[in-house]
Amino acid sequence: MAKYRIPLYDVHRELGAEFGEFAGWEAPINYGSVIEEHLAVRRTVGFFDLSHMGRLILSGLDATKVLDYLVPRDISSEEGMMVGPTAMLNENAGFRDDIMTYNLGSDGWLIVPNAANREKILSHIQEWIGKLKANAQVEDKTFDWVLFAVQGPRAARLMEQLGVSREVLELKALRFVRNVVFEAARAKALLVSRSGWTGEDGFEIIAEVSEGEKILRKAAELVKKLEGSLCGLGARDSLRMEMGFVLYGHEIDEEINPVEARYWWVFKPGPKAECLGCPALREALRNGAEKVRVGLRLSKKARVIPRQGDKVYIEDVEIGYVTSGAYSPVLGRSLAQAYIDAKHALMGLDVEVERRGKRYKAKIIDFPAVTPTSSLPT
Repeated sequence: MAKYRIPLYDVHRELGAEFGEFAGWEAPINYGSVIEEHLAVRRTVGFFDLSHMGRLILSGLDATKVLDYLVPRDISSEEGMMVGPTAMLNENAGFRDDIMTYNLGSDGWLIVPNAANREKILSHIQEWIGKLKANAQVEDKTFDWVLFAVQGPRAARLMEQLGVSREVLELKALRFVRNVVFEAARAKALLVSRSGWTGEDGFEIIAEVSEGEKILRKAAELVKKLEGSLCGLGARDSLRMEMGFVLYGHEIDEEINPVEARYWWVFKPGPKAECLGCPALREALRNGAEKVRVGLRLSKKARVIPRQGDKVYIEDVEIGYVTSGAYSPVLGRSLAQAYIDAKHALMGLDVEVERRGKRYKAKIIDFPAVTPTSSLPT
């Protein structure tokens, strides 16, 4: 049984959501068809409620000092900029979590961790505030605020119909504005940002729960007029698989480092001179990786979706293991991510995936497996 429910659970049930448990949260999985929701994002627009993800505010005079020590990426930026994706690492450069951060200027930083790691990251930050003897504090706003995402080629059109200002519609990639009025919904959001975690153009909306309800209800009405859809976590998973984006507990965890994961954004353009996990990360870069994350594209004849732990073979030689898989509605076949021995991690190599005692033909590929329909303004 799920430990938590997303704040607008009752509204989603009213709107026709089918629920499931994800990372301890009861959240919408779909609104009737994962495939239709997935294709809506690629072709028109989808509206997601991602309120299971964490929302932490790190504030105080030393907020930037604390965050700077806890992530391997350069976070120097202006107010109104998103910095990430990046990660918080352990001493061995394993992933404590991958996160997105928002520079709030004198108000500190908004940190968005994964749902499964919210409490861990909250405690991690609190621990290091103490160790660094920093003048800072971290507050969990997850249950006070909702987090929505609008994704797809018509994302900006949906936002326009929701009545946001021209300033919002003209946001560049990885930028955000605060205190945004949604005139059509007669509501106000705390923050609207622009990023494309599905590979498509998109916006994120953070609002107080009561204001979020008004935005959700209006969006549910307008998205249909744009031939789009409300979307659940099922489509979110298949969309990220087409792009090759990682999921904590599958592609990354405390035992995997960013080099093995080929997750360069975490420390782009390079590890800093000093941060938690940076010495081990630089060592991993120097030594290289024994296994690396790749994509797998299964044959169309393979009527199966690979699952975490399935083994990957060349003839009778086991060369790796699957971390997650999903059906791609765009390609009409299954995709997977896997860790493969570095000596066999060759793009285009034909392999086999073993699922429940049967072998299925696949090919090692790089991501993205699908070309997005739209793009973020830069």
